[in-house]
Amino acid sequence: MRELTKEESMTLYAGGITSSILNAIVKGITVVTDLGRYFGSSLRRLFDKRLCDY
Repeated sequence: MRELTKEESMTLYAGGITSSILNAIVKGITVVTDLGRYFGSSLRRLFDKRLCDY
């Protein structure tokens, strides 16, 4: 296996979408939707006066 020249290394392109990038994107979307669900539920409970007594 030979070493690449500087010109050859400058013309290399990275691969497509990897599974780790796709997994990170899906995880980020899941976090955002969960936060929206929790925030929406807390607002609904606040406006409906259904708060838990501690």
